[in-house]
Amino acid sequence: MVGKNRHRSSSVLTLVLLSTTFSLAQDQGREFHWSGKLSPDQIVEIKNLNGKIEARGDNSSDQVEVTAEKSGPDAELVKIEVVPHAEGITICAIYPGGSTRAKSGPCEPGEKWQVDNHSSKAKVDFTVRVPTNLRFAATSINGSVTAEDMGRFVRADSVNGSVRVSTKQWAELSSVNGSLEASMGSADWTGTLKISTVNGSIDLKMPSELNADVRFSSVNGHLDTDYPVSVSGNIGSHRVEGRVGNGGRKLVLDTVNGSVRLKRESL
Repeated sequence: MVGKNRHRSSSVLTLVLLSTTFSLAQDQGREFHWSGKLSPDQIVEIKNLNGKIEARGDNSSDQVEVTAEKSGPDAELVKIEVVPHAEGITICAIYPGGSTRAKSGPCEPGEKWQVDNHSSKAKVDFTVRVPTNLRFAATSINGSVTAEDMGRFVRADSVNGSVRVSTKQWAELSSVNGSLEASMGSADWTGTLKISTVNGSIDLKMPSELNADVRFSSVNGHLDTDYPVSVSGNIGSHRVEGRVGNGGRKLVLDTVNGSVRLKRESL
């Protein structure tokens, strides 16, 4: 009997905690607000269809704060969905379809993001404050992504928009039509780190002590680097494979129409 009561109390406590979390989310018409606390190294993830995502790291607070402003025709029909999960929180702008047939979702953690049509004129602009002990991920189909002064790993990508990131660790960036700019304070990733765009330049600042096997490729562009590179191609050609420092981990820099600048952080 004691065991049953303990189980029942635990269930009630879980429901209360869940209710408290969701009570902090307010989606009213054209404005959305959410705040909450995550454990260190969990992830805050934002997914959008039309509109920019702007995030900034904050080392003075342990609260995540997310604000979204909706604008354009039928903007009030766009719902902001909050999905807690074991790794953190995922927040998505869900477009319902309708006359424009623009539809997004479902809202799920991870890189998958289904968009059936891009024609909606409704726009959602996200502003995010992220404690520096958390990871951050952001995806926007039509809009720029910015994440500055972050403290952990960042994944940021756009289809039609530029991407700009600065973090004390490292970041994975991609775009189709947009330039990429990143400043990374650490080069301790394992395996392969890929930075890629189709139509745009790549401007990347890395730590002074960098050990990586670098692969660069471009159709209409060249590589400019501050690092001494032992290469198997010519610097300035459309494809370079070389080693910086002692090598080891892989750094892939790909663009079709654009050049790459690999900068060395000043000592």
